[in-house]
Amino acid sequence: MVDPDERRQELAQAVWRVVRRDGLEQASVRQVAREAHVSMGSLRHYFGTQSELLLFAMRLVIERIEARLTALERPDDPRHAAAQALAELLPLDEERQAENEVWLAFTARALVDPELRALRDEAYDQLRGACRYWAGRLLPDQIPLAEIDIEAERLFALVDGLAVHGAMRPEPAERLLAVLTHHLDELATGWRSRRAQVAGTLR
Repeated sequence: MVDPDERRQELAQAVWRVVRRDGLEQASVRQVAREAHVSMGSLRHYFGTQSELLLFAMRLVIERIEARLTALERPDDPRHAAAQALAELLPLDEERQAENEVWLAFTARALVDPELRALRDEAYDQLRGACRYWAGRLLPDQIPLAEIDIEAERLFALVDGLAVHGAMRPEPAERLLAVLTHHLDELATGWRSRRAQVAGTLR
């Protein structure tokens, strides 16, 4: 007996393979069925349209990242916890590289597909919210909310930019992590250093 959820995930992963090898424009129902070694009729049993198939394949990226984040045993130190969580969004291994490349292909398609665009916006809102959370954890309590928002947006831009760079021109995982770690260290300590400098000039 075939598990419907497993079969849908297998078909979505076939979409990923076609997209990474041939581009999203080649991810037709026919091509994906051939890649998955199933008939078109069998594929249409699970996905009535190409749009449904692509939407599911895009959502699978989000679900896999969420599953890894849920499974993490976060350290008590906020800086280390932030690095651990945000690293799941970077292409640091083959699994995350595949997710990253597929996600970027879908975000390009989202420019002309309203359903994919809505899912893209949902995911980016979640990422922005995560960056806002970690910026709030790392910055001192007395920092104005407006400044936290700016730092959160800067962190969001960094993580998103590293992911794009990792897809366009893959970098060693160590370098991506080093950039993320450096920024988080600066975020956690930079405000204290700047405040100390300001206080020193006022004496």
